[in-house]
Amino acid sequence: LSIIKKRVISDKKYSEQRLDVLSALVLAENTLNGPSTKQRRLIVSLALSVGTQMKTFKDEELIPLQLVLKKLDLISELTERIRAQCDCCFLYWHRAVFPIYLDDVYENAVDSARLHYMFSALRDCVPAMMHARHLESYEVLLECYDKEIMEVLNEHLLDKLCKEIEKDLRLSVHTHLKLDDRNPFRVGMKDLAHFFFLNPIRFFNRFIDIKAYVTHYLDKTFYNLTTVALHDWATYSEMRNLATQRYGLSMTEAHLPSQTLEQGLDVLEIMRNIHVFVSRYLYNLNNQIFVERTSNNKHLNTINIRHIANSIRTHGTGIMNTTVNFTYQFLRKKFYIFSQFMYDEHIKSRLIKDIRFFREVKDQNDHKYPFERADKFNRGIRKLGITPDGQSYLDQFRQLISQIGNAMGYVRMIRSGGLHCCSSAIRFVPDLEDIVNFEELVKEEGLSEETQKAARQLDSVLSDLTRNFAEGTEYFKMLVDVFAPEFRSPKNMHLRNFYIIVPPLTLNFVEHSISCKEKLNKKNKSGAAFTDDGFAMGVAYILKLLDQYQEFDSLHWFQSVREKYVKEIRAVAKQQSVQSTNQDEKLLQTMNLTHKRLEVCLQEFELLYFSLSSARIFFRADKTAAEENQEKKEKEEESAKASNGDLSSSTPADPVVK
Repeated sequence: LSIIKKRVISDKKYSEQRLDVLSALVLAENTLNGPSTKQRRLIVSLALSVGTQMKTFKDEELIPLQLVLKKLDLISELTERIRAQCDCCFLYWHRAVFPIYLDDVYENAVDSARLHYMFSALRDCVPAMMHARHLESYEVLLECYDKEIMEVLNEHLLDKLCKEIEKDLRLSVHTHLKLDDRNPFRVGMKDLAHFFFLNPIRFFNRFIDIKAYVTHYLDKTFYNLTTVALHDWATYSEMRNLATQRYGLSMTEAHLPSQTLEQGLDVLEIMRNIHVFVSRYLYNLNNQIFVERTSNNKHLNTINIRHIANSIRTHGTGIMNTTVNFTYQFLRKKFYIFSQFMYDEHIKSRLIKDIRFFREVKDQNDHKYPFERADKFNRGIRKLGITPDGQSYLDQFRQLISQIGNAMGYVRMIRSGGLHCCSSAIRFVPDLEDIVNFEELVKEEGLSEETQKAARQLDSVLSDLTRNFAEGTEYFKMLVDVFAPEFRSPKNMHLRNFYIIVPPLTLNFVEHSISCKEKLNKKNKSGAAFTDDGFAMGVAYILKLLDQYQEFDSLHWFQSVREKYVKEIRAVAKQQSVQSTNQDEKLLQTMNLTHKRLEVCLQEFELLYFSLSSARIFFRADKTAAEENQEKKEKEEESAKASNGDLSSSTPADPVVK
């Protein structure tokens, strides 16, 4: 332009047209010397349309100039042109393509990174929608659009991805079941991990995080399914670990009380059906375990302290008191039947006769209750009648006492389970002797009301746990105190004969126990059992309620049994030594069997004696009711004195307080 301008100036012919051309060239030159805005380019264009008059430009000069100006226009409008070319608002009218596109992305996971571009394209529809006039507010249209896109995304990508990942984890954990053909050469293989390396996708006012979505789905599914079947916790833990290793997902631990494969019944189930439980399960005193009596399966269920602790952790400690309350209701019904049996004329008359007989002969028998008398009672009661399955009234009475004992064993297990649960919960407290008050500390720091409330809650939880752990409720004492006054009242005098029925009951129990243990070695195991300590617990509990430990001990029953069996064993041994010289094999075999049977009977009586002695410890057998009442009275007097002493020392001047 400057060359042309010089050429126009150097031309001496002056005219107004030439001056206009020169002015236009100067204007174009000055305008180009600055930013290339739309207005400047327009002015340049107008100026050149004037400046090119009068053949000021040669052809070879004009063409390059026009080319350069065209390039300048292109560069200046580049952003706008790209924006116009890349505007994908047309997708609004072709939304049907989106689900097909997502299906394709899902099938070819390698291209998953392109999802970002697709959502950028979908965002281009928004500015056009903002100019919508057919609705009261364009917000409604945007909301519908947002909802539609998210529904399509969930249906065609996210939900399919969640299901596929879950299926993959399940099949990988259960490979030992050989569920289907997973050979990648035959069925192909998709690497879905590519989706989890994507950055969150921005769409409207949300971020779509595929990794977080799938993680949340798996967490929720695993948690819900674990709550339904707690014994599957190990499987879901494996699946969580596998999800972390294979897909890099950060899974959340469920923190549900883990159950074991031999979980057995839940505390709630037992509580609701305690009458069924005590008749179907057998108690073992030493291992504190319940074993199912019979089962249609090839295994028997067991219930021990760990299961009870897990159940208490699941349902909360409040369930313990409810369980004991249910047990109390159950015992009331059972004691009514117990009282009816003891009141029966046939039973009562026999027992009174036995008591009178023992008083008459005790000096001759060294104060020991004769074995023959108990055996006679056991056999004689069968004459009163038997049930269709061959059980006498004494068998049924023994079962009743066993059920009462099982209920007490269950209460003991509940207490042990509660302590077990408390100890596992309180193990995170560093020092039980010195627990700080969080509420005071929070108030000192001047924190918010919500924080103070939370601290108060934490303090109450800690104090509750500490108290439960330190004391543990004496449920046995409660169940003795609630029934004892009624049992010991004069109107229930017929119950005072109970101690004399214990010897025939023990005989009956030993016979039953031996037959149960013998069935263990047989092919048909119906009725087989190796433990039934519920009987010992029941006898100990009822003797305590009637305050008859001393009366029962006065019978010296177990010494009498031991002497009887030892005497018979010695007699058989003596006969064996005599017969061994005669070499009569059949007679020797018979004697060996007799010897073995006597030893088994003695061993069973010994086991029952040990179980009964152990069970008596729970009910403080060393003290009679009178001694316990005296001890209680002394404690009350001491506490009253202590409280009076505190009051007198604190405010001696105030007569009202005194």
